[in-house]
Amino acid sequence: MTQLFEVLGGLGVFLLGVVIMTDGLRGVAGDALRGALTRFTRSPLSGACTGAISTAVLQSSSATTVAAVGFVGAGLLTFPQALGVVFGANLGTTITGWLVALLGFKLKLGTMVLPLILGGVLLHLFGKQRWAQGGLAMAGFGLIFVGIDAMQAGMSGMEGRITPDDFPSDNLIGRFQLLLIGVGITLITQSSSAGVAAALTAVHTGTISFEQAAAMVIGMDIGTTATALFATIGGATESRRTGYSHVIYNLCTGLGAFILLSPYVWLWQWLAPGELLNQPEIALVAFHSGFNALGIILVLPVARPFANFIIRLVPEKTSTMVRHLDKHLLKEPFVALEAARTTLEEINLALLQFGRDLIHLRSQANAETLLELADAIEQTQRFLDQIHSSPEHAREWQFLMACMHGVDHMQRLCDRYAETRRAQNWQRWTELAPLGKQLDSGMQQVQAAASTGNWAVAAKDSASLAETCAQTADDLREQIMSNIASGREDTVQGDLQLETTRWIRRVADHLWRISHHMQLADQASHKETPPAESVAAA
Repeated sequence: MTQLFEVLGGLGVFLLGVVIMTDGLRGVAGDALRGALTRFTRSPLSGACTGAISTAVLQSSSATTVAAVGFVGAGLLTFPQALGVVFGANLGTTITGWLVALLGFKLKLGTMVLPLILGGVLLHLFGKQRWAQGGLAMAGFGLIFVGIDAMQAGMSGMEGRITPDDFPSDNLIGRFQLLLIGVGITLITQSSSAGVAAALTAVHTGTISFEQAAAMVIGMDIGTTATALFATIGGATESRRTGYSHVIYNLCTGLGAFILLSPYVWLWQWLAPGELLNQPEIALVAFHSGFNALGIILVLPVARPFANFIIRLVPEKTSTMVRHLDKHLLKEPFVALEAARTTLEEINLALLQFGRDLIHLRSQANAETLLELADAIEQTQRFLDQIHSSPEHAREWQFLMACMHGVDHMQRLCDRYAETRRAQNWQRWTELAPLGKQLDSGMQQVQAAASTGNWAVAAKDSASLAETCAQTADDLREQIMSNIASGREDTVQGDLQLETTRWIRRVADHLWRISHHMQLADQASHKETPPAESVAAA
């Protein structure tokens, strides 16, 4: 019983180490890896390479997959490109097995890394920002090998009590049963890395045979899809597509690995007789990496047809502007902000078109459409309210603040659009025609720039529009007041004219501020941290 507790405790310490190391590495390299995903993912092949490297660095396929899903939702990656990232993430997870086999068993680092854990904790306590996150990653790395040592000691104590004969036999049915055991282990631990580490320890100590361990590892790979599948429940269409793709791909890869297990054993015995018994842990991690790599090689040539199949399997049920706002993305604030930014861009284009339709008395500018726009803005605001950051994370903080300011001015613009009479009165008086035409022409320019994502031009054009409208409105105000004072215009009609000039001026002002904040959000997303004062300026 003591040995069993030692094995379970070691497994827990290993899992804790993986979680802590992942969190630390994400803090150190998260932004760089997010940038790499969009910068280097240009095809399914480059996506697979980027996904494998990102997962190997972060030690978390979930973080890589969630980022890929978010970038698809944000329009930064196509669905086929994201599939490459997901496929590569599967291969990246196998690096943990190599760390266990080469460093844990061959070098036996369990005791040697204890000072590393202390150093990492001290660095986390007294360091700042990335140094603190780096310390967390160091401590987690050390805990991984402490856990391996504990598992190995516990299983060594079971030698002779638990043997391969206590597990299902090495035949077709037995291997299938072991595969199901592997699926169950991953479902319980919620980590294939922990399951693979336990299997490596068991095969290293002779508790199970290589064939039994390999069948379990296949099951663990399949078991990882359950987490992705559960995460897509109630999620957006792109999220569900990616989750289903992960399931189908891993099932096919697992079936192929199950078929190739016997030929793989035969190949080892032919190339290096007896080495499979001497180094079963190396053979196991090589098998794990091998069938994942083979799966990628076979699926990449048909990635686009596979993506089209998934798209037909999971069709888009809604074309609303808020389709990117998937609650599952909130676990990754930056990715969630990308989805919010894309949503705001679409809403902004719709607002510009609605405004032009409104001032030209077109039927498209109706109460139902305005209500749909207002609802989309409200949903985006609620989504942003669930994203939390702090000024310490400068780029992320400025990104969030820019989106929040943009939403605020969009809500105010909707309020102005609801004032239908003021929006359309400019056509009643020839004096107001130049101001109305200025607004229409300026909105058309801003709309053209925004539709191409050129927010620098959109912000410049909208600023020019706001300035021109303000100057023209001031001149008209003086003229209208003069007409009222001299009796050339009655007070009621004069007040209506003043209301219209104020309406056009305020609409132009909101359009400028929206474009300004969308430009800042675009800078935070792709290039740089916007100056803090520029966010507060508008």
